[in-house]
Amino acid sequence: MLHKTPSLRETPSQTAGPYVHIGMTPNFCGITGVYSADPGATMINGAVEGERIALAIRIIDGAGAPVGDGVVEIWQADANGSFVAPMSPNSNSVPAFTGWGRQPANEQGVAAFETIKPGPAPGPNGSLQAPHVLLWIVARGINIGLQTRLYFADEAEANATDYVLNRIPDPRRRQTLIAQREDGAVPRYTLDIHLQGENETVFFDV
Repeated sequence: MLHKTPSLRETPSQTAGPYVHIGMTPNFCGITGVYSADPGATMINGAVEGERIALAIRIIDGAGAPVGDGVVEIWQADANGSFVAPMSPNSNSVPAFTGWGRQPANEQGVAAFETIKPGPAPGPNGSLQAPHVLLWIVARGINIGLQTRLYFADEAEANATDYVLNRIPDPRRRQTLIAQREDGAVPRYTLDIHLQGENETVFFDV
């Protein structure tokens, strides 16, 4: 006689857990001796071309509350629209501008970067992409890192013809990727990342 096959229970989802900061930015958490400095904490290591800027990327959950345990990584072109290739034969192991950064979110959900404004990078069919920054976001409860982009509000002409932005059918949804400029000694661009809800940010499956 065959035994009835027992029903199987769903296993828990594998998430980043509540330890994202500890694992990715230990110095920020007061855990020293792992790295002399948290990887990606500094993107500029000397004299660089281009306009120095600050980025303030705020992560907001579906209830409108800041996500204080998130981590944001960025990757971008330099002022000439070129990406740093650290594995290429002629690359500098400590370039003046790394093109990559990683920062933890604070209690207000803000990850802050000091970088330079990227130039237009090559795009499909020989076209140029609008200046932009690639974002990767993780936090407790996010199973797979979320990928999106940050564009600049003062690059409206370039944004209007950008290949990726124009792949988003609803122009109103494109606005979720546009960072606003705040002038100062170092201009600051701010972008709110809404994980869920009416103003949910456009994320990409790449």
